[in-house]
This record gives sequence, structure tokens and C-alpha cells, in this order.
Amino acid sequence: MKIDGTPYRSIWVDETDRWSVRIIDQTKLPWAVDLVRLTTLDEMAHAIRAMLVRGAPLIGASAAYGVALAMRVDGSDAALSQALDVLAATRPTAINLLWALKRMGSCLAKLKPEMREAAAYEEAAKICDEDVAVNAAIGRNGLALIEEKAKAKKRVNILTHCNAGWIATVDWGTALAPIYMAHDAGIDVHVWVEETRPRNQGASLTAWELGKHGVNHTVIADNAGGHFMQHGEVDLVIVGTDRVTRQGDVCNKIGTYLKALSAQDNNVPFWVALPSSTIDWTIRDGLADIPIEERATTEVTTMTGRAMDGSIATVRIVPTSSPAANPAFDVTPARLVTGLITERGLCDATEPTLTELFSDLA
Repeated sequence: MKIDGTPYRSIWVDETDRWSVRIIDQTKLPWAVDLVRLTTLDEMAHAIRAMLVRGAPLIGASAAYGVALAMRVDGSDAALSQALDVLAATRPTAINLLWALKRMGSCLAKLKPEMREAAAYEEAAKICDEDVAVNAAIGRNGLALIEEKAKAKKRVNILTHCNAGWIATVDWGTALAPIYMAHDAGIDVHVWVEETRPRNQGASLTAWELGKHGVNHTVIADNAGGHFMQHGEVDLVIVGTDRVTRQGDVCNKIGTYLKALSAQDNNVPFWVALPSSTIDWTIRDGLADIPIEERATTEVTTMTGRAMDGSIATVRIVPTSSPAANPAFDVTPARLVTGLITERGLCDATEPTLTELFSDLA
């Protein structure tokens, strides 16, 4: 995808030294495009933990390059084990993190220590390239849903929650990939962008992405989504996800469950876009078995934005005496999900259909 006409991926190896890793600091968006250079395992772990990079597929790709940075310093068994442990502890909910680390560990464990650096960079690059191809396939499969809606009306209105665009992946995105392809195909598509409190990743990231690509969109408060559904102004809901169970339960940014309830009540199709690496085949019950990340309460009690004088400021919006809670994700039961958009096609959010579509993985 492009930023002001220049093509970018969300993570890449520095073109000059050929070993350090570059990312876009997403905590600075939309006010600045800050390209950060990462050189150590600890720097990558911090980037994941502090959400300089975020989004399940990008977290996985970043972790893979974190292992490569560690192997550049020390390729021993002990160093490999430490790198995997450090990175695994950064974010508990997104299964892509553990998927990528398992893949990196399996690839490197069978090699001699002196061979691990080159192999780690090669495997991380493969993970990134595969992610781009997978997301493009998700886009093509989801495009069919938008094309079908476009047959009946001039404009297709899609509601999304949080950010599942190209900066949440290596490129293209998951939930936004079909939207980008529809826009590029000339379909009149409009996106309702929920602000997605508490970190405002819809208002700051999704709106920024869509604006840079020229996609028509409107930012709304999280609790306005149901209103627009009631008034027939939402044709589809498409969201991403950080983990899907084998029976189709979906864990995504906090507030997604409420969108699914509103969609069901108003007969609006609720679709979830995901790569197969986001499916956790080891669990069935999302409510019981998916760990929900609890983040700092300052994400709830404060907000950061551009002041009227142009400066960037963080302000407290909650009384100093009031406590806060900050679960980062919620679980949408499979019964509320119309279907899943995957790289292999569309399917119901049920264990039989998932295991049939991904029989080689289940």
C-alpha cells in the first residue's frame, strides 16, 4: 500500500545495512509517520509490547524478525530459547505471535548455531511474503461479498471496528483488504469507521489508512454503530480478529461483541476476515480458553490528540479518584458470526466447515 504515493510494507529489513529492521511507529499515527529502526531483541519486544507494531499478523511477523535480531548476536540454543520466551511474553491474546515463534523455533532448532542467523532472516522474510499473499487472497474472497451488495444499490456501506488494515499486517490487511479491492475496482464503497476506544485505533489508524488510499469513510463513536444499522445505513460489518477457536468463536478488539449483537438484531451480515494463522486449533471455547489481555488503565483515563495550537498533548478525561479497567479484547460467540473470510475462501463459523476447509491444519 502507499503513503502519499510511496509504497510501504509495515515491516522490512533496512535497505542500507541489510540486517536492522524498520517499522512504522503506529503510536505516532496519524500525526507523524515515524520510521523506527530496531536493532536488538529487546527493542523488538518493546515495540510489540508498547504497540509500536500491532495487529495479529504484524505481531507474528515482528516476532519472527525479533528472533533474527537475537540470532545475529548469539546463535546458541540458550539464546534461541531466551528469544522465544521473551517474545512470547509480549502480548498474550494474538495467536499469530505464538504461531510465528513456533515456526521460527522449529526452523532454527535443527540447524547449527552458526547457520541460524541467515536462516532466521530468510524464514522471517518468508513469513512476511506469505502474509502479503494470504491477505491479498482474503481481499479477493471478501470482494465477492461487496460486489454482491453493489448489484442491488449504488453505494455499499461497510462498518468496521478497530484496525485490520495494511498496517495491522505486512500489507493489504484483513478486514480492509476487500474494501481496498472494491474501491480499486470502481465500486462506490463507504466505510463507517468506529473510533474504537480506548486507544482510538479506528479513528487514528483506520481513518488514516483509508484517507491515504482515497476510500470514502466517516468516523463515528463506537456506540453509534447500532444506530446506523437500525436505520439501514450498514450493508455489511467486516472486522478482523486476533484469535479464532476451532469452533468459530472470534476474539477481537474490545467492543466487537456489541457490534455482532447489533448486527444480528438488525439482520446485517457480520463477517470476520482472518488468515489461517489466526486459528487456534487447540481450543474450542473462546470465552473459557482465550486469555484476554488487560492493558494499562491510562489508556482509558487519558487521551492523546492534537491541541488547537497544533501541539500533540495527552490529557486526563477521568476524575483522579476514579479507578478504571481496560480489557483489550472480547469474544464474539460463533453463533453471532455470519461467516469467515479466509485465504481459502468463505466459510461458516463452525468446527465442521473450518476443519474441512483447513483439513491439513486442523
